[in-house]
Amino acid sequence: MVESAQKAIIPLVCETMRPPEKKDRAVDVTVKNEQPKGRLVFLVGFMGAGKTSAGREAARGLGWPFVDLDDEVEAASGCSVAEIFREKGEAEFRKLEHEALRRLIEKTDGAAVIALGGGAFVQAANAALIREADGISIYLDAPVEELRRRCKEMGRERPLASDEEHFRRLYEERLPAYARADERISTAGKSVTAVAREVRRAIEARHKR
Repeated sequence: MVESAQKAIIPLVCETMRPPEKKDRAVDVTVKNEQPKGRLVFLVGFMGAGKTSAGREAARGLGWPFVDLDDEVEAASGCSVAEIFREKGEAEFRKLEHEALRRLIEKTDGAAVIALGGGAFVQAANAALIREADGISIYLDAPVEELRRRCKEMGRERPLASDEEHFRRLYEERLPAYARADERISTAGKSVTAVAREVRRAIEARHKR
């Protein structure tokens, strides 16, 4: 059940506060888009799939706003995703994530490319919000070995990626949810530019239907 839009969210108290000027954070997406007109596009997939990097480049090519949902969560809470997991747990993070997604959909005027966190699309309430918004979901896929390697190379703290066995198990558990996306694009062995090009083509094809 989607919580009331009037419910206040109490900011978390964290050891390290994130600077508000971070690029792509809490992006104002109340923009009138001229080409091509249409729906919100949600990039889904496991951590390391390239949702943020390819999504940002694809949005730039389309002339659309790009938003990373994790950035929206961090901006609203004043904490990093890792801090929320560490201090409040995954259940609290999922609650904040859902509220951030709801607000983002409500305030967006026109088309935009939105990168979801690895577990966001798996949550039934989030998938329902996307359907209600008539959004297009695109699943970025890659072999689990490649995803694991990318996560290590990025060096970013990921609360659910520290243990290799857990990483693989979580990947397998989430596959059925990812498979329900409208489109699937393999990112295996591809550059960010190549994936972004395929994302743009998928979006343009959907808008022509």
